[in-house]
Amino acid sequence: MRSMWKGTIGYGQAAIPVKAYTATEEHDIELHQLHATDGGRIRQKRVCEVDGEEVPFAEVARGYEMPAGDVVMLTDEDLATLPLATTRLIDVRAFVPLEQIDPISFAKSYYLEPEPAGIKPYVLLSEALQQSGRAAVVKVALRARESLGVLRVRDQVLLLTTMLWPDEIRVPDFPFLHEDVDLVGPEVHAAVEAIEQLSGSFVPAQYTDRYREALEDLIEAKIEGRQIVRPAAVEEDTTVEDLISALQASVDAAMRARAESPNGKDAVGKARSAARKAATAKDEAAKAAGKSRPRSRSPR
Repeated sequence: MRSMWKGTIGYGQAAIPVKAYTATEEHDIELHQLHATDGGRIRQKRVCEVDGEEVPFAEVARGYEMPAGDVVMLTDEDLATLPLATTRLIDVRAFVPLEQIDPISFAKSYYLEPEPAGIKPYVLLSEALQQSGRAAVVKVALRARESLGVLRVRDQVLLLTTMLWPDEIRVPDFPFLHEDVDLVGPEVHAAVEAIEQLSGSFVPAQYTDRYREALEDLIEAKIEGRQIVRPAAVEEDTTVEDLISALQASVDAAMRARAESPNGKDAVGKARSAARKAATAKDEAAKAAGKSRPRSRSPR
């Protein structure tokens, strides 16, 4: 795994240098949008709605749009003045029972690895959290945004889970919540019994993504059945084409030199052999592209 953040866990007088790694990854198969008539890839472009022109990334700015349609432009210098007091710091604010934190608040999780100098205080904090049965509520800045988070232990490793801010969690307000629903004892008892019959321990390995597996099988079946479209606009491998052209030029030059040098015949043979090898490499590359298997997409 590659670390995506470096910083320090800070609480009291302690400072534990750590590196953060994304703890989860998605295995979805990435399907692209294609033109149904020729299989060409459909691309999205950055287009200005004022002049209709495509905008290069270097000219892309950020800003806030007001209700009336006016915008407030913000430069990198403006954004750099905003306070991010917890940059490079996992700032511990409190230790609380984990069950007091509603999982609806959880966003993204990261494994924390200690730097060599911080191994002992890291292990000490991990052990203390486990024995106390508590988790640390923290503030941390990741990807230029300050987040609330919780620090807990998973498989002897400190796990940082970012959280939504309280005002980012919607309050449900559905009509049935304002209605009186009468439940009788036998109905509740029957529902509880049904739950008990299906009760057990949660074993994640028992559950698989059947849709993804079926999609992989479908794609592979189409590949094996040669139901493949090569978009007309796809360019050939210019590297191989250039190599073949250069070798053909060598053949022509060698043939011209044949009459002038006793070794000219050998030069022609070597050049032709190299040209044949390059052409074979081109054919094999094309076949390999047609036999590629579907791959699950892992995050970046």
